[in-house]
Amino acid sequence: MSDLLQAIFARRAVKVFDPVSISADERSHLLNAARFAPSSFNIQPYRLYWVESPVMRETAATLCHGQKPARTASALVVAVADVGSWRETAEGHLDWMRKNGFDQKKISDAERKAKLVKWFFVQGWCNVFGALKWVVFRFVNIGKKIGMPPVSRQGLFTWATKSTALACQNLMIAAEALGLNTCPMEGFDNLRLSKLLKLSRKHHQIVMVIAIGKKSADRTEPPQWRRPLETTVTFL
Repeated sequence: MSDLLQAIFARRAVKVFDPVSISADERSHLLNAARFAPSSFNIQPYRLYWVESPVMRETAATLCHGQKPARTASALVVAVADVGSWRETAEGHLDWMRKNGFDQKKISDAERKAKLVKWFFVQGWCNVFGALKWVVFRFVNIGKKIGMPPVSRQGLFTWATKSTALACQNLMIAAEALGLNTCPMEGFDNLRLSKLLKLSRKHHQIVMVIAIGKKSADRTEPPQWRRPLETTVTFL
């Protein structure tokens, strides 16, 4: 079995960590693994907040209801769905293409797609434009098989959360491969943690907080149960 599969099957949500130092190289590997996760249209609609300074970590842990993984972790990663970063991402992608010698046709195609992306995100006052998009797509769907894109702000956050979760999983598997351990947490004071990180209610939504460290030497690995394959997968 490959090292990658071993890391996937060995990963557990660790509840108590021993104090260890996470090196700058390890941190870089973890965060780069996260950003290389697949993302819809390569828009990468998320931000990751690495919390490791003692004061910030203690404050963030308190806002995670004082859970043991948060209190004992060497670092916390707050994963945030970000539906307001699309313009910056599109411009950064275009700049990268120009600097790396892509031919003009590919650049022009990317520029055209970047202009269209705007209408994917625009909602309008009181979601008027979002409602109009819903009507248009429902009408087109009568005669043509098409997907329904997010047309409300909540729909956009649902869409962004999927890419954010993929980035989180990459980070957790990378941590396991590096000999570190993690615990994803959904229990936190969303309002106060968002305020601590100076997030925008319009553009940001916290998806999860990941505690990172080295599992306690006293930890005994309990058996892990998963539903049998036949009750989880349908073969057609």
